Amino acid sequence: MSTVQPLSGITVVDFTQVFMGPSCTQLLGDYGADVIKVERPGTGDIARTSIPDPAGLDNPIFLSINRNKRSISIDTRTEEGLKAVQELVRGADVVVSNFRAGVMERLGLGYEALRELSPRIIWASGTGFGTSGPYAHKGGQDAIAQAYGGVMWRRVADDDPVTLYPTTLCDYTTGMHLLQGILLALLHRDRTGEGQKVEVSMYDSMLHMQMQEACQQLNRGSEINWAAMPLTAVLPTSDGALIMVGGFKANPLHHISRALELDEDLGERAEFDTLEKQFAHRPELQRIFAEAVVGKSTDYWVKRLEEEDILCAPVRSLEQTLDDEQTAVNNMIVEMDHPVAGRIRALNAPIHLSEGAATVRRVPPQLGEHGEEILGELGYDMQQIAVLREKGILR
Repeated sequence: MSTVQPLSGITVVDFTQVFMGPSCTQLLGDYGADVIKVERPGTGDIARTSIPDPAGLDNPIFLSINRNKRSISIDTRTEEGLKAVQELVRGADVVVSNFRAGVMERLGLGYEALRELSPRIIWASGTGFGTSGPYAHKGGQDAIAQAYGGVMWRRVADDDPVTLYPTTLCDYTTGMHLLQGILLALLHRDRTGEGQKVEVSMYDSMLHMQMQEACQQLNRGSEINWAAMPLTAVLPTSDGALIMVGGFKANPLHHISRALELDEDLGERAEFDTLEKQFAHRPELQRIFAEAVVGKSTDYWVKRLEEEDILCAPVRSLEQTLDDEQTAVNNMIVEMDHPVAGRIRALNAPIHLSEGAATVRRVPPQLGEHGEEILGELGYDMQQIAVLREKGILR
């Protein structure tokens, strides 16, 4: 396996915080980029203080998305701090942020200003809603994006309560779109020598996630709700629950009936013999499925359904999934020794390359841990660094 990674030699100046941006820049670092995390003095990335934890600023939330980065804690609102960051940008390839629209410009770090310093710079920004339009001024946050993006409204049944999806799918999706944009811009620069601006928003990412649903709505005036398909069911069992997805067969109800040990073949009943009728009688179908499985274990019914080649799975907790053999086989957990947090375990990069695979070269940084090292690389001597510390510009 090659020790040369795809992004070796790429320098990223990282102003991101919380989850959307750091999830993007961590992957850049995992695949070889030198990621320099610029943090506010005193508190740093908001993720450092998002939950109370014995490790303080080095809590698991921060640790999960900030490995393979170096941290400099510097006040960019001061003339000296801004100058130092500008020098950092001169030698960089990519600048990444996920502030509200206009914040980087107000800091003197907008695309036009940084392009004057380095025409080859790739300036990448993730926002809540984009940089123009009626919502551009609003802050982006996962729950807000779910609500504005049309994701939260869709439920399995109309009388189900509107609820929040508990995993930050909007932040993550937008972070991955931001990553894709940066990689595309790097490819473009390799061919043309030109830097550029890359912009993504949580609003757009939530819409794009619903490509199929949106096309159906735009062209047919009706909604597709994959969770409400009549032969898809979450079924409580004697010791938990399973999900069954009855599809991809000529007559799935025939196989479901056999798997669930029903007394009749539901596929032969007139009220269920077409998909349209199955939608019309969905409550009755769901009741039949639920009554059939409630008395036996999840493992029993998963085995029976798999014998009939019906897609199914046990409904598991995150703890159970992390402990699954498949998780270990896929090398999805990495371990690191952190000077404050001790031995930590986190999720590995999910992209498996036969050459230039993801590595853990640096544990997540302590706040400002590499400030002197980074400034030294820019040509600052120890006296200049000491002055910045005395003024509180560098922490």
